[in-house]
Amino acid sequence: MNISYTESKQLKTKLSEENLGFGKNTTDYMFIMDYNDKQGWYDPKIVPYSPIPLDPSTCVLHYGQGVFEGLKAYKSKDGRILLFRPDENIKRLNRSCDRTCIPALDEADVLEAIKKIVILEKDWIPTAEGTSLYIRPFIIATDPFLGVHPSHTYMFMIILGPVGNYYPTGLNPVKIFVEDEYVRAVAGGMGTSKTMGNYAASLKAQDKAEKAGCIQVLWLDGVHRKYVEEVGSMNVFFKIDGKVITPALSGSILPGITRVSSMAILRNRGYEVEERPLSIDEIINAYEKGLLEESFGTGTAAVISPIGELLYQGKNYVINNSEIGTITSMLYDTLTGIQFGRLEDKFGWTYEVK
Repeated sequence: MNISYTESKQLKTKLSEENLGFGKNTTDYMFIMDYNDKQGWYDPKIVPYSPIPLDPSTCVLHYGQGVFEGLKAYKSKDGRILLFRPDENIKRLNRSCDRTCIPALDEADVLEAIKKIVILEKDWIPTAEGTSLYIRPFIIATDPFLGVHPSHTYMFMIILGPVGNYYPTGLNPVKIFVEDEYVRAVAGGMGTSKTMGNYAASLKAQDKAEKAGCIQVLWLDGVHRKYVEEVGSMNVFFKIDGKVITPALSGSILPGITRVSSMAILRNRGYEVEERPLSIDEIINAYEKGLLEESFGTGTAAVISPIGELLYQGKNYVINNSEIGTITSMLYDTLTGIQFGRLEDKFGWTYEVK
């Protein structure tokens, strides 16, 4: 893929790495590639970061035909630039495209585009503890047409930004609101894809959670309002009576890359891991019997986030004294160790950008 390049006339000032936050800042450049029915994907280019012009009737603004991904670039102590399982992000992007009638991308081309823009923006990769360069590939439908129909034109973009911890609490245990009124997704819907509408559907419950003093929402299934699915930004795990349990991918849960990586690490370390339906009643029953030992979420943004408390139907359930559990700590250290090149990558997950 021949990627053209336009140099920026004025670069941004680099930011202090101490209080980056998440999603607040962007780098100097972005990648763009267009699509139409006649040419396919064409004209890949890296250009200065800037607003994009859109007609007010553009499809994505009205019908939400758009998908995205999220991954990170890390800088090791010896100066290497590492990506974590980018091939899995790209495969998932294409699965999301298929669900939303967006033409598939060539996986090698996407990896090349990510590689090129990360190399160009390598000086933006922070090195302070808990920081990284977040990479956001996304695709939007661009037909100027007010009608419910798949677009004939699309724009694929990649933007980047230096980030710190996803949650302001860092690695401290978080309080989660169990949502039993609203639903996010059902089997056959969009829950397995990273589509824009999925996240719009979560905002009402997220607002409820924040007003209740919680940082995120734990969703129950959309049919029975009984089975645990995922947290708004993470897949979820519970350690009950020595076993690590995570909800099975039922057709309404996003198949997280950190999720499946965590399961591989746990099994490699000899832990018993179960993927199965898990009801909120089973979790509460285990809590009341003293068998709920630990809980945590997994995702690209937060990596591993300990869950210290559940708020369900007005009652608080404090897990492990709201302290970081043994498994949570091990997974965080192992995953970040691999991602930053501090530990040997026995699984072959890291990709060095040269």
